[in-house]
Order: sequence, then C-alpha cells, then structure tokens
Amino acid sequence: MLSILTLSIVGILGASIIFLLIAIVGVIVFSRKIRLSNIAENVTPLTVLKPVCGLEPKLMENLRSFCDQDFPIYQIIFAVQNSNDPAISVIEKVIAAFPDKDLSLVIDDQIHGMNLKASNLVNMFKKARYDIIIVADSDVRVRRDYLKSVSNPFIDNKVGAATCLYSGTGGNNLASRLGMMFINDWFLPSALIPVMFSDLKFCFGATMAIRREVLTKIGGFEALTDFLADDYIFGKVVVEQGYKVALVNHIVENIVSEKSLASLFHHELRWARTIRSVQPVGYALSLITETLSISILAGVFIYLYTFSLAWTVLPIMFTLALRIILHCLVQNKLTCNAVYTPWLIPVRDLFSLSVRIISLFGHRVRWRNQIMIVNKGGRLSHLVKNSKIQTTEIGKKNENDTSSQPTYV
Repeated sequence: MLSILTLSIVGILGASIIFLLIAIVGVIVFSRKIRLSNIAENVTPLTVLKPVCGLEPKLMENLRSFCDQDFPIYQIIFAVQNSNDPAISVIEKVIAAFPDKDLSLVIDDQIHGMNLKASNLVNMFKKARYDIIIVADSDVRVRRDYLKSVSNPFIDNKVGAATCLYSGTGGNNLASRLGMMFINDWFLPSALIPVMFSDLKFCFGATMAIRREVLTKIGGFEALTDFLADDYIFGKVVVEQGYKVALVNHIVENIVSEKSLASLFHHELRWARTIRSVQPVGYALSLITETLSISILAGVFIYLYTFSLAWTVLPIMFTLALRIILHCLVQNKLTCNAVYTPWLIPVRDLFSLSVRIISLFGHRVRWRNQIMIVNKGGRLSHLVKNSKIQTTEIGKKNENDTSSQPTYV
C-alpha cells in the first residue's frame, strides 16, 4: 500500500516538475514575442472605460498613464457610483491635467446586479462613442504604447475580444511582496501555458477589449452583473458567439498594496473560490502548481519507503531550483521593475497551499466591503446578512482590494 501511495505522490511530483519546465519555456517564448512584436498602424478610435471605487494606492499615477498614450483618437470615461467617493477629486485633477484629451467622469449610483464593477460599466457605457471598447481596472498602470498594442489584434475580423496579462508591482511590506509573487510566480506562468497549446477562451480583468457589435451580441455589460468572475464570463461568451479572444503581446502593471497578511489571504481566497466555481476540474488539476509543497510531501514518502536521505532531499532541491529559475526569469523578462525575492518562495508556496485548502470548505468571498456567496458557474446569489463588513455605501474608501482575477487553468 505504501509503495502504491508513494508512486502516486511521485507521479504528481513529476507532473508538477513538468508544469515548471513548461512555465519556464512559456515565459521565455512570450517575452520574445513581446520583444519582437511588430505593431501595425491601426488608427481605429477607441473608448477606454475606467471603473473606479475608492482611493486605490497610486491612483493618480495609474490613471495618468492611460491619458498619456501614443495613439491618435481615443476617449476615456471614468466612473464612480457614489457622489462622495474620494476618488472623484483625483479623477478631476487628472482630467484637468490633460485638457486636450477626450476625458470625462460619470457619477451614477444605479445598480444593475451584484457585481458593482459590472454595474459601473453599464452606467458609463452609455457615453461610449467608439466601436472598440477597452475595460481597464483602476489599479493598473500602462506604458505609452498600450493602446497601440491592444488595438492591433482587431485588424483581424475574426477577433472579437482581446486581453492583456499583468505583472505585479508595488509595496515593500511582506504582504505586498507575497501578493506580487502570487501574480508573478503563479498567475503569469499559469496563464501562459493554456495559450501555448490552444486558443484563449477567457479574458483577464486588468484589460478586456471588445468590438461594440460583439458586446451587443453577448447582451452588453448587463450580462456580467451577477457574476463574480466577470472576466472569465466575458471571454467565454465571446468565444460562444464564434469569435476569437486574442492575447495581446503586452503586459500591464498591477499595483499591489496589501495592508496585512489577513487582507492578502481574503483576496486570494476570493480568487481561489472564484476559479473553483467556474472551473472545478481545472482547479482540482491545478494542484500540480503547488510545486514546492508537493516536492516536500514526495520527499517524506520517498524517505519512508527508501530510508535514503539523498533521495529525499533531491526532489525538494530540484523543485526549489526550478522555482528560483522561474521567479528570476519572470522578474527579468516580464516585469517593469524587477524585484528578486527568491528567499520568500517557501513562505509564498506555504501560503498558497493554506489558501487552497481553506478554499475547498465554503463558498463565501469578501469583495469591496461585502460578503457574498459565489455559486457554481461564478454566479453570485445573495449577500450574507448581519455581516459587520457588509455595507451599501458603494463609494466607501477601498480597502486596498484588487479587482483583477487570476487566470483559469
């Protein structure tokens, strides 16, 4: 019995190592695509929708990066849902700083569903003038060639939507560092693997672009208002209409600023339960991404079977070496400001394992001062009553929550 169990664990370790090797290749290949990317001149006017809720860290710099673009014709619409939202003063300063740009602010408290970000999109879309619509989170920062890069895939008429990967950058405290590592060491490599073998079938929340006609066919942003995984549903319904979802050869920056390990835990628990709700099989199979934890478990079983310390340590050291290589590659090739913290890899992987275990027991998630239930398919059913953090004050200062979702594997 022990040998069969040991062989099973070793088999999972083998799959985990293969995952790391493919992820390393994926990072190298995608970084080369970005470096050699030839952006064609596509001057189709664009509308950028920027839903905002509260004072994100470095909000001013994030919003300004979208206004200073090397692109001829574009419109940016900022929107909040509460007239007392503290972000309004920041948005007004940004608009004033770019008087020659087509910038506007929408304040509309109408709620169309439980996903307040999607409700915000419904409200601001009424003022969108152009036929290519880009949705970008408020905690994202971009380079000046961002709009050129995102518009480029739409030269192909078969492309109905496009999306961008994102890297993590931001705070210096432990929680923020671990949050950045979650994005850079897990999200980015995991997101690259599916597109190496098949067409992309979902979007990433940091940037989602779509043709107006396709948006109309899928039911508008109203189709997203009762789903937590709005980015997953967004791409899924576009593919169901017979269009392609293109991965843009461009990486945006996601600003990570976590106040505590507790806040980071709740963010990642929400992401984990969201993925589990929309792709339960994929989430179960993604166990192989817990590479270091699996290698330690395999080492224990190998020792119990062989009593060889060398064979026990070997898989752990080999896996750790691959994790360090992957960590350094991502920082070197896919981030704007490289931050190397390989000594945090064991802490990061143990934290991920704890989130994964807890995610299996329950369906509650915290999102922007609300507690909600996420059901099968990512649909939100109701708010949990009598919750201390529940609030109807939409414009309440954001508690450093990040809106972006991770990849779905």
